[in-house]
Amino acid sequence: MASSHGILKEKHDDIEAQAPHRPSRHVTFPTSAGSSQPESEFTTSTVTKLSYLAVYFMCNISLTIYNKMILGKFGYPWMLTALHAGSASIGCYILLMRGHFTLTKLSVQQSSVLMLFSVLFTINIATSNVSLHMVSIPFHQIMRSTCPFFAVLVYRFRYKRTYSNDTYLSLVPIVFGVGLATYGDYYFTMAGFFLTLLGVLLAVVKTIATNRIMTGALALSPLETLLRLSPLAFLQAVLCAALSGEFANFRAANPGGPSRMLALALLGNGMLAFLLNVSSFSTNKIAGALTMTVCGNIKQCLTVLLGIALFGVKVGLLNGLGMIIALSGAAWYSLVELRAKAASAGGAAAAAKVQGSLS
Repeated sequence: MASSHGILKEKHDDIEAQAPHRPSRHVTFPTSAGSSQPESEFTTSTVTKLSYLAVYFMCNISLTIYNKMILGKFGYPWMLTALHAGSASIGCYILLMRGHFTLTKLSVQQSSVLMLFSVLFTINIATSNVSLHMVSIPFHQIMRSTCPFFAVLVYRFRYKRTYSNDTYLSLVPIVFGVGLATYGDYYFTMAGFFLTLLGVLLAVVKTIATNRIMTGALALSPLETLLRLSPLAFLQAVLCAALSGEFANFRAANPGGPSRMLALALLGNGMLAFLLNVSSFSTNKIAGALTMTVCGNIKQCLTVLLGIALFGVKVGLLNGLGMIIALSGAAWYSLVELRAKAASAGGAAAAAKVQGSLS
């Protein structure tokens, strides 16, 4: 029986760390628990990874545009979170019934760990919502842009994982560029600063833990992970919505119930959120947690660009320069990843050739 620590533990081999290429040394790929097959993140082709990332960005941006143009200002964040979690639960259950995936038999201890992990999602949302009332949006955005750095630190000290110097350097323009792109009126209280910082740490831990659940000892599929977490997150969001008074406020604002237009808008929002969640979990498994934090930064730049193109948002010279720097950093990061993958593939080929000559 696996322990709760074992669910999130690092495998013997590293799946994202980039070590110098040594052709004379035997090279092995990370394997899934109980299997001799390499993990998908390390062996998936670059084209496939880029395809997953493209779909993830498309779903993310589509939901952003939908909320801006159709749903408008729906001032009930916990109810919206419950809608997203509920939609994910229903969607995954339908896919389960249609045989798209099967459920893994878990121990009571493993199920308890997943329940605690779902609480992390709720605490992360709560922390973000509370901190937004204590800091300005530009300050909140620039703090969130530091997620890649904190992801590196978590991997370094928790999993003893190291990256190449080029990877570390490529993160600098990504974070700095987003800081310029979102530059504005910085305001924060001391409590707001620490809450925002806590939110950043929780977001990073959530992303890495999600990746470990799908690639670590437990190795759940993205759909199963989403199915097991979503109902728990739904119940917690409903409880938070009730305790925060959102249900009462919504009933007061809509005494006759939601209009047909609002109901259809919420239905569409839930369907898009389900697609985004499936894409997000799948991309996290394929591309890795650090890449997901980098994508979060790039999404901020793309959101600003879409605001300029679709809604006439005005930005200053520094904001535009920041977007260029951040996107250039993302291109650099991608190039580093491609080179690391090529070096690893070359090392594996050399090792196979040496083994063949010795056999």
